[in-house]
Amino acid sequence: MSSVWDRVEPLLGLVERPARYVDSEWGAVRDREAAYRTALLYPDVYEIGMANQALAILYERLNSLDDVAAERVYLPWLDMIEAMRSAGVPLFTLESVTPVAEVDLFGITLPYELTYTNVLEALDLAGLPLRSADRHDGHPLVVGGGPCVYNPEPMAPFFDALLIGEGEQAVVDIVETHRRARARGALRPEVLRDLARIPGVYVPSLHVPSGVPGGLAGGRGTDTSVPVVTKRVVGDLGEFRAPVRPVVPYMDVVHDRIAIEVLRGCTRGCRFCQAGMVYRPVRERDADAIVRDVMEGLHCTGYDEVSLTSLSTTDHSQLEEVLLRLGHRLQGTGIAVSLPSLRVDAFSSKMARLVSGPGRTTGLTLAPEAGTQRLRDVINKNVSEEDLLGAVETAFASGWRRIKLYFMIGLPTETDEDIRSIGRLIANVQAAARAATRPDQRGAIKIGVSVSTFIPKAHTPFQWKGQIPRVEIDRRQAVLRESMPRKGVDLSWHDADVSVLEAALARGGREVSGGIEAAWRAGARFDAWSEHFSLDRWTEAFSTAGLDLESTAQRSYGACDVLPWSHISSGVSFDYLWREWERAIEGHVTPDCSFESCTGCGVCGTGGLGVEIVLGGERRGVR
Repeated sequence: MSSVWDRVEPLLGLVERPARYVDSEWGAVRDREAAYRTALLYPDVYEIGMANQALAILYERLNSLDDVAAERVYLPWLDMIEAMRSAGVPLFTLESVTPVAEVDLFGITLPYELTYTNVLEALDLAGLPLRSADRHDGHPLVVGGGPCVYNPEPMAPFFDALLIGEGEQAVVDIVETHRRARARGALRPEVLRDLARIPGVYVPSLHVPSGVPGGLAGGRGTDTSVPVVTKRVVGDLGEFRAPVRPVVPYMDVVHDRIAIEVLRGCTRGCRFCQAGMVYRPVRERDADAIVRDVMEGLHCTGYDEVSLTSLSTTDHSQLEEVLLRLGHRLQGTGIAVSLPSLRVDAFSSKMARLVSGPGRTTGLTLAPEAGTQRLRDVINKNVSEEDLLGAVETAFASGWRRIKLYFMIGLPTETDEDIRSIGRLIANVQAAARAATRPDQRGAIKIGVSVSTFIPKAHTPFQWKGQIPRVEIDRRQAVLRESMPRKGVDLSWHDADVSVLEAALARGGREVSGGIEAAWRAGARFDAWSEHFSLDRWTEAFSTAGLDLESTAQRSYGACDVLPWSHISSGVSFDYLWREWERAIEGHVTPDCSFESCTGCGVCGTGGLGVEIVLGGERRGVR
């Protein structure tokens, strides 16, 4: 045990939830003799980070390598941060209580924009310089990954390298490259050049800003002097098993259950959805592998619930077979199978009967996104009101009594009538739910409605369109509230201030890093926690960096503009995304290529990433 523990242990009686900071959970991997050590950070508290599947995948993958150890790190809560700083205790790993500054590689996931100041807090608490330019050979490599790297520029100066795309094989390449470079005595600049040669690895210090406001050279613009970094992708999920021996926490955490990824990618083509674009193509695990991993995962952990996870689990071509087989294997055990990602048009009466356990108690979640068919066509949602009401009737006839519906406001071309129609649609959902429920149980019906403000994200057809102004968000939220049924609906909406900040961080270029650092120095931490968020602090921080926060959020681009993320490729071509933007304005829908013919996004085949759609474990070429 590290000597740091002697300084950590006295602090545990001073803070809430000390279980956040202790090791020895069931399934934790300890290899204190490994020559190469990595620390994997989720930049939020333990109970949130423990639910992150990507980190669990990398943890298992790295620990499977010879003479390599991977250990977990989460950002301590504010009371522990204060106690650690007062006692001079640096950020440490859970498994061996090793100071993060002493590892070889510090891997940080970037799950969403509001964790950016948490990353800076973690670097500072570890005793590491915030910016890559200030680090020397004695410091660990700081490597980032995760959803936010598809616009890496706001956080680029703080990272030595960023992995674009999927990590199962790429993380091995990074570790092996680093070990070889150190073995020959390479200095840090040479190590970074070696890393930049790995497909999918972006080294920000080797890319010079072009002078275009917010952008770098390359991409759709005429200046192509900066090479495009293309994401890494796993061609066949069958090459890597889902983690079936995850760490089981001592305390309650978010999504406290075994999670088995059943497919990766989505080709539904919702035009607002970044994940649906950047995780293409669809690659399914076959039914045998899913059932095998579920059963082994339950055996190794003792959980009483398993979640079949993906962006759109009900799209899996063998899902009914999987549910039938699991229902047979788990009959009489009390173990529940849940589907967190449900499509309105894929939820059938048979599916409702097959989903077991507490799902009918905890509720059903569906995402119509918009109140009118016109606007659903604009965003390419490809579901109708009849689909939604049919799913509601099926669910409530099958025993569900709670439903939560997700919508957005601020979408391109949206009108007040589109917003008012959300309320009308909810009233129809209420009627459908009551009609499908026995009279004596209608009092138990609960309908939740969650409405977020649209944030244009990189690598989507809406990436060229800025966010609507802050005052307009307030006005549209008022229209929404007025449209809602007066009884029986629990309406919630995302804070407009938070949405503006998220848009600014999602759409900005490298210059935004100055605003992020200024906000952190002013005390910004845990911005996703409402009690710690302050838009005024962020507005002032952006101003200190010579920026206007709202203008950054509202910035729009033209077809030939160099975008801040033009040098990053998800495999989906910008020409395809522009065509989809034009089709959106015209209200034309685009089909799902998993079910119909190729739509020309550019991902599949030899002309793209060299991968193909995999359904039920079988590769399917471009049609």
